This record gives sequence, structure tokens and C-alpha cells, in this order.
Amino acid sequence: MEKENNHNEIEHSNSLGPIHIWALGVGVVLVGQFMGWNLGIMKGGSIGSLLACWIIGILYVCLIMVNTEMGTFVPEAGGQYAMAKYFMGPLASFNIGLMLVFEYVMLEAADALVVGELLKSLSPDIQVLPFILLSLLALTYLNYKGSHGSMNVNIFLTGIAFLTILILLSSTKFYSTGESLINLKDNINGLPYGWMGILGSFQFGCWFYLGIEGTVLASSECKSKNRAIPVGAIAGLITLMIGATITWFVCSGLMKADVLAISVYPLFDAAKMTKIPFIAHILFAGTMLACLASANGCITDASRAWYAMSEDTLIPKFFAKKHPKYGTPYRAIIFLLPIAIAFGFTGLLDQVVTFSIYSALLVYIFTAYMMIKFRKMYPLSEVERGYISPLHPLPAIILACLAGLTLVGMYFGYWINILSGTLFYLIASIWFVKHRSKQMNLNEFTAKGASYLPRPKGY
Repeated sequence: MEKENNHNEIEHSNSLGPIHIWALGVGVVLVGQFMGWNLGIMKGGSIGSLLACWIIGILYVCLIMVNTEMGTFVPEAGGQYAMAKYFMGPLASFNIGLMLVFEYVMLEAADALVVGELLKSLSPDIQVLPFILLSLLALTYLNYKGSHGSMNVNIFLTGIAFLTILILLSSTKFYSTGESLINLKDNINGLPYGWMGILGSFQFGCWFYLGIEGTVLASSECKSKNRAIPVGAIAGLITLMIGATITWFVCSGLMKADVLAISVYPLFDAAKMTKIPFIAHILFAGTMLACLASANGCITDASRAWYAMSEDTLIPKFFAKKHPKYGTPYRAIIFLLPIAIAFGFTGLLDQVVTFSIYSALLVYIFTAYMMIKFRKMYPLSEVERGYISPLHPLPAIILACLAGLTLVGMYFGYWINILSGTLFYLIASIWFVKHRSKQMNLNEFTAKGASYLPRPKGY
């Protein structure tokens, strides 16, 4: 249970354990098994897509390691945004907060796009755009109401969605030589573009895991964040890697590579290839539930990040207002809705996915830098922390290198997106430096950690 105190802040019951953190991470990310990942086949072929899945998995292992050490140390929830407040300063935290918002808003728009296309598959006469609008409005209203049970609903929906993947795997009778429907030999196309194709597939390999780093956002609600965050996050990542491998195996075994590469909902299309109506219906429901659960979580994450930025005066204080009855950051929730709708109405799934991934990759590079700076500011010999990332600075270096390589691979096919995204964040930074920074309150910006954090070394 939560309640408001006299300062209009939320007091948490600190009731979350590792299983809850696992469910939070997997809940937002699982939709990546149902759509988006297969676009990597266009860039690197079937094998390139699979290798990208596993290599990018290493990126996320390193990300969770460094995220967890810093996330269990900072005095407030907020993920990389909160870390940037104390390790990099106002301008960096403004940019990282903005990147987090757009990472989740774009993912929300992608979810809505797939929901619309999925419904259109029932009949070509169905108009997609009204369903995109209605689904986003319904989920926004759910978040506006602030039902604390919505997260439990998300966990339930995610569990069903993951179960449908296992049902599809079983239906292929992959374990039987004579009856198996899996035909990898004739369906996959190997590495048509060589090793460069693997690099090009990296960005869509991220789609299998994008958002798992959000587990650290719940640190203030854990019984023991030093145990719940690392255990829950690593368990969630293992779940996603297993699910990703199963997804690639089933889809590649049932569909030709050229068909799979352009599918909007690959698992549902794969289910239809089994010629078993019940399986197709199950995967239709699984895809729908995964998209809705993910979009719901994205609305929550994006609005909370926007609210936190407003509360810290990085953006106008107007958005740092909670609903008098529901206690939700309703102004932030409503403000971000038309942005998600605008991108959802484009109908350009790969463009929306790319902008979300680009924003996330920039955050990952900042995170790697923050980890190295964090160890210098607060050495292990002088300050205790709840979790220690092993082999430092190797995880941070691997994280930065793989994120950088992914950006290089993205450049070959989506250089306009990179240029547009960079220009957007540059203009936002100029606005902040020239205008907003003169109005922000530095005391409010660091108030939460001023009495908690020790003085860093060298400051």
C-alpha cells in the first residue's frame, strides 16, 4: 500500500522482493519477443539475427551489473536519471531523463502500432488508426486512475504471454524427428551480408531486452534492494534470453527468412504456419496481451521520469503535480499521450523502434561513463554499497563498446534517424542551457541526497 505524506510524496511499503523485480523487468520487455526483433533479419540474415541476440545479451548483462551497483547506492529511485543527478550534474541528467522518456514513449507507440495491425489481420476492412488511439487512451486512463493493482495485472498478462510462446514451441513437436514442423535447413538464409550484417542486426537484438534496465527504478520499494535488484534483474535477463532463443528457433523453423523479416507480428504469423487454429488463436491473444502490458508499463515509466524532471525543476514545475484523489502524476501522463499518438499514427514501425533504441543506447553509453566516475568519486575502500559489480571497469568498457558498435551498425541503415535524434537532443540541450537552467532550483535538485550521500573523493 502507498499513502501520501505532508510533502505530497509517496511513501512505499517496501514490500517488493526478487520475484517482483523479475516480473517488473520481464513485463515491459517481453513484447520484444512478439514483434520488432525480426527486422534484424533484413540487416544480417537469420544467423546474424541470432548472433546479435546473444551478443547484445552480453551488453545487457554488463548494463545490469553497473546499473545495480549505482542504483542501490543513490538515495532515490529513478534509474539512470537519478544517477546522473549525483554523478554528472543538471545538463546530463536533463538529457538522460529526456532520453528515458522517449525510449518508453516510442516503445509505447510501437506497441500500439502492432495492436492495430494485429486487429487488421482479422479483416482488411478494419481501420487501424482508431484502435491505436483507443488502446492508448484506455491505458492512459488506467494510469491516470493510478490503480496499484495494475502492476499485478501486468504480471498476470506477462505470464500468460510467455506461456503462449512455450505452447507454440510444444505444438511444433520439435523434439520428434519424424513429426517436427521445424525446418531450419530450408528456411534460414545464413549470413547474406557477412559479418557486417551482424553489426547491422545489433540494434534489433536490443529489442529482445530493451527496458530490462528499468528494474532499478523500483529500488525504493524493495524489502532489500541490495538483494532484490541484482537477483531479480539477472533472473529476468536469463528468462528473456531463453525466450528470445526459443522465439528465433520457432519463427525461423516455421517461416521463410524473407517472409519472417517483414512480419509485423512474427510469433502470430509463425503460429498460423502450424495450421492449427487453436495455436493461432492462442498466439493472437499472447501478442495482444504482451503489447498492452508493455504499453501500460511504458506509460508508467515515461510519466514518472517526466514527473521527476519537473519535481527537480529541470522542466517547468507545472508537471510536478499529483492528482488530489489518485496520487498519480496526471499532468505528465496526459501531456505525453499526444506524443505517443503522433508517433503511433505514422505507421512506421521500424522508424519508431529505431528512435526508441537510439535513445536507449545513448543512455547506456552515459551509464558506462557514470560507473567509471562513480568508482572514482566513491572508492570501494571508503564507501560501502549494497552490491559490487565484479571485474570493474571491464563491464563498463564492454557496455560502452557494444553500445557504440550498435550505433555504428544503426548508421548504415538509419543514419537520418541518428542525425534527427542527435539534432533533437542538441536543440533541447541548448534550450536548457540558455533558458531553463536559469530558472531551476539547485537546492531542490539535490535536496534528497544532500543529507544522505557522503562527500565524494576530490570534491
